[in-house]
Amino acid sequence: MLDLFHTPGELNVRSDQGVLDPGYPTDTQKFHDGIGSLDLLRALRGSRQKQRPLALSVWLPCTLRPSSCVHDATCERGIEQYLKRLEHEIDLVGCHLGAGQRVERFHLGGGTPATSHVVRLMSHLSGRFNFLRQESGDYSVDVDLHHTDWATMGVLRDQGFSHVSIGVPDIGADSELSMDCYQNPAPIHSLIDAARTFGFRSINVDLGFGHAWQTPDSFALKLATIIELEPDRLMVFDYARPPRRYRSGRGDTTRTPCSQDDKSAMRQICFERLLGAGYHYIGMGQFVRPDDDLAIAQERGRLRRTCEGFTRHGYCDHVGFGLGAISQIDEVYTQNTDSIEQYQQQLDSEQLPTCRGWRFEAGDQIRHTVMERLSCDQELDIRAIERRYGLSFPQYFSSVWPLLEQLNRDGLIELSDRFISILPAGRPEVDAICSLFEKDSGSARH
Repeated sequence: MLDLFHTPGELNVRSDQGVLDPGYPTDTQKFHDGIGSLDLLRALRGSRQKQRPLALSVWLPCTLRPSSCVHDATCERGIEQYLKRLEHEIDLVGCHLGAGQRVERFHLGGGTPATSHVVRLMSHLSGRFNFLRQESGDYSVDVDLHHTDWATMGVLRDQGFSHVSIGVPDIGADSELSMDCYQNPAPIHSLIDAARTFGFRSINVDLGFGHAWQTPDSFALKLATIIELEPDRLMVFDYARPPRRYRSGRGDTTRTPCSQDDKSAMRQICFERLLGAGYHYIGMGQFVRPDDDLAIAQERGRLRRTCEGFTRHGYCDHVGFGLGAISQIDEVYTQNTDSIEQYQQQLDSEQLPTCRGWRFEAGDQIRHTVMERLSCDQELDIRAIERRYGLSFPQYFSSVWPLLEQLNRDGLIELSDRFISILPAGRPEVDAICSLFEKDSGSARH
């Protein structure tokens, strides 16, 4: 059997290495400083000419969230300065896009902001962009479990947010959270009740595993309490590779991990319990209920994977605002600086804060299409890829093909000269299977 858990020197892929960074579903390791603000401006103008729909995201750094600092004058000034530059960036970008381009997707990330800041930010964005009415768009927001109340949830819903992602806090040296508090289901139960009362269309809960303070038993207990609350989605992640919202602004010093055996046990518990409870695994740590929008989009062949993760609005041009934000327009990816000083200086100089990026080449597009369709559809039409790109699939992916044949023998996939299908036994490893194509197509370059 092909071992999906990596052993040095063997030709295989480890399942936890096959998961793209959940904070950046795009492979940012390819980004370089040869792509800059001029490339973004050209891409924005192209988007306007084509009148493509938009997906917008705004990032609120953890060090500037009200929940992460005391409410003193210094903190308030820092937040005010960031918001002013953020609004200026929105204006600089907005003037290069058309008023008729619909915002089909919007995400406010990073954690619970002050309600006054949310109202201010949404007012500014609505003045620049064409947000949809009557629940037509997918507008989501991250909230922190212990810094969000019913009043905040009501304000967020009034501002047009229809999806909410609840962050379950970590226990660590810089956290006052105790194990008893961590295991207490009351706070998250209250927020989920609030979200349902105010009419949010979907509720996601984040859950991490892999720290030394966790055991398989304690993780199973926490997971069981969340399953009982029946959220629409769960994002389960390894603390060794946490989503961006859980990374410290101080560099995120690595905490003590648990043993590999315990981590593997927690991962197995996660899949067994969630699949047993009726959730579907669609990849990148995301589990969804069968009636969720993402599950329905996958069933209908309309699920897409972008720089913000899985979406049913995959044909939008994505524009990100704020520190480290990523934009994706056609074949161009750009990323803002993650230095607050440089971010402010460039905007004060009337320049976009773009610092690096990446442009698809022909081979990149082929690999991207293969990985996206296999991930989103759980199957790949090989003949369609061959017709679209004028290639022989087994030859183009010559070093991957023997691995696929082995996975076929192991019962994880079904392989023929026409299709690759992910079988039920292989679905927990869909990320690792897809990552095989990221690492190979060298035969096509020679």
